[in-house]
Amino acid sequence: MHELNIQTICAETSAAKGRVERAHLTLQDRLVKELRLQGISYMEAANAFAEEFMNDYNRRFAKAPRQEFDVHRELDVDDDLDMVFNWREARKVSKSLTVQYDKVLYLIEDSEFSRRAIGKYIDVWHYPDGHKELRLNGVSLPYSTYDKLSEIDQGAIVDNKRLGRALEMAQLVQAERDNNRSQSVPAGDGPSRRRKAPTTKKSQRSLDQDDMFNALVKLQSRSEEIFGKKQI
Repeated sequence: MHELNIQTICAETSAAKGRVERAHLTLQDRLVKELRLQGISYMEAANAFAEEFMNDYNRRFAKAPRQEFDVHRELDVDDDLDMVFNWREARKVSKSLTVQYDKVLYLIEDSEFSRRAIGKYIDVWHYPDGHKELRLNGVSLPYSTYDKLSEIDQGAIVDNKRLGRALEMAQLVQAERDNNRSQSVPAGDGPSRRRKAPTTKKSQRSLDQDDMFNALVKLQSRSEEIFGKKQI
């Protein structure tokens, strides 16, 4: 309200407070019952009925003001209601340029300006339409998100009936791979010596489709040994 230069006027007398409470009672009780009588249960229908309800309510209970002067004013050119009417919360930026808000991890893009926010609090602007902005001193920071509550796609999960075969297939392929992380072997007090790479093993990048095919053949032969050949 301060950004729009709107001042709050509090009800300081018993009569004024009574009028406020009666208005609240109307909105919380009479309006709800009227919506039920009209069979309205959706927001769109309630918004459409609101104008009719207000006209009827003002016709029955409105009081003429002492002064007819209208103090409402038009918006200025610089007034942006979308930037004013949003929820704002402060969050501290970590050393890795990350911020957590509503169980979502925000990864701020690395730049000279964004590094100024490390260890400081920035504002998370949550707009009514759902999108969010991270702002440092009023400047929006570009970011990407990682949702901690994201669900795994069911199509990406291997079916239980095939899981054993899939793992066995991976094991056969890995058996052809050289899993040594380093070929340098420490030799006690003497200089280190080089370990010879196994002649029957391949590096990770050397595995090809032939290795996959050979693993499939071995897997098929194991199935025939256990269950026997299918009768056609």
